[in-house]
Amino acid sequence: MEKEKTSDIQHCGAKPKKIAFGIAPLGIVSIGIVPMGVVSIGIVPMGVFSFGAVAMGILNLSIVGMGIISSGITTMGVWEYSPRRSSHNHTLNSKSLIKKESNSKQKSMLFNTRVEAENMAKTLGCVGAHKMGNKWMACNSN
Repeated sequence: MEKEKTSDIQHCGAKPKKIAFGIAPLGIVSIGIVPMGVVSIGIVPMGVFSFGAVAMGILNLSIVGMGIISSGITTMGVWEYSPRRSSHNHTLNSKSLIKKESNSKQKSMLFNTRVEAENMAKTLGCVGAHKMGNKWMACNSN
């Protein structure tokens, strides 16, 4: 009887279920708090397709998302969508701020003063500045 109870326990080394529910469920489709699987739905989902509050995965639909394709209020990804107006682009492909020289000669995105960072924000097409350690960076958020 004890063997049956332990066979239902899910952990990182366990074989995933087809559909799993609960706290840290591991399954092909996982639903819960910190679900892990191909399709993850929950509070902090981690999966290929992640849907929830704070999502991490390849394709995310969340409030805060980190992944290759990310959609939400605050996102970090290669391709991002956010309804916020002050969204910005970290790639700078369309800007001529970074010259094709060695990294030591490239323009730094860290500034000593808030005013310098806010001026750079205007050039980048975003608004405001935010603190990064003891330096300042352009745009309201990272």
